[in-house]
Amino acid sequence: MKFGLVVVLALLTGSVAAHFLLADNGYVLFSFQGWLIEMSVPVLLLVLLLAYLAVRLLLGIWRAPRRLGEALADLRDRHAGRQATRGYIALAEGRLAKGEKLLTRGARRSNTPLLNYLAAARAAQMQGDRERRNTWLRLACEHEPAATDAVLLTQAELQIEDGEHDAALDSLNRVREQHPNHAQALKLLGELHFRREDWAALLPLLPLLRRRGNVAPAIIDEWTVRAYTARMDEAGLDRKALDQLWDELPRAQRRLPALVAARAAALIRLDASEIAETELRRALKEDWTPELVRLYGTLSMADPAAHLKRIEAWLAERREDPDLLLAAGRASIHHELWGKARAYLESSIVRRPTPEAYHELGQLMLRIGEEDEATSLFRNGLELSCAGPARLAAPSGDAG
Repeated sequence: MKFGLVVVLALLTGSVAAHFLLADNGYVLFSFQGWLIEMSVPVLLLVLLLAYLAVRLLLGIWRAPRRLGEALADLRDRHAGRQATRGYIALAEGRLAKGEKLLTRGARRSNTPLLNYLAAARAAQMQGDRERRNTWLRLACEHEPAATDAVLLTQAELQIEDGEHDAALDSLNRVREQHPNHAQALKLLGELHFRREDWAALLPLLPLLRRRGNVAPAIIDEWTVRAYTARMDEAGLDRKALDQLWDELPRAQRRLPALVAARAAALIRLDASEIAETELRRALKEDWTPELVRLYGTLSMADPAAHLKRIEAWLAERREDPDLLLAAGRASIHHELWGKARAYLESSIVRRPTPEAYHELGQLMLRIGEEDEATSLFRNGLELSCAGPARLAAPSGDAG
């Protein structure tokens, strides 16, 4: 544009200069339907220049309304963008009502109305207003029909957070009607079933969630442990159903100590302690886990002497292990070795007092007729249990 103006000015200057400086500045004659127009060349150039400028002016006037509209629209967009930015800042600072107001006020003029309405819906829920939340979600859907799934997923997420489990399930099912394996819908569905403790619904979902890969492995493990532990703990579960549940698990999950413990506890209830012992011993060989050590001590074996001998063989290498001492005490009780059981349990309490150890020793004292000692031990265990894991009570003098 600037270059064109420079060229025009150069031509104008040259034509004027030629008109005054040249002795013979040229001659132009136009004849059109009996009309004759004659002029010098510089004047022709001047006329052409003026015609060009006139056309430019007319075009500018013709385009002015459109350009004015574009300028106003750009101004409104920038204003809406500033409002949205201020709204997000207000939300980040905890000024929820202010942030919601700013986001929704300029949402219609914003380049991202969907984001404005979704953020406003979250702000409304955080203020405890479900009706207003639903209004913003509906407007988000109306402004961006193509983003219906995104709105439904946000709605389901908010409903889960707010405890509206049935409504959340309906929202997620609407997404899955069109996209049965939608990754985010599956993730939210898993979270929903976990919160509702609907283990029967969660179990078949776990393999899908593992394959989709959008749920952290630690969360998958947590859901797996809770669901399978609950199922293995169900009353009326027989050996066939227990083995079927175990076979459904991936090999990696079968090594999780909590699941090994749940299966062993189920086997013990089903009078299959020998199998439980074998599986616990194999698991402890791979990973020495306190939970499994304590459970090993509760086994009621056909040969209690061999059971105790194996624990004492471990104690030769782990003399200071309080969980193993507790297990040795329990095994000694099964073998009716009261003196040995008392010594092991007291040693466990000295190294790490726990309500569990106090309870076992108290039960032992009742068996051998020392009721006052048992009462003191039960009281110590109860106090320690109420104090929580942060407090480790000192062992009672009576326990020694």
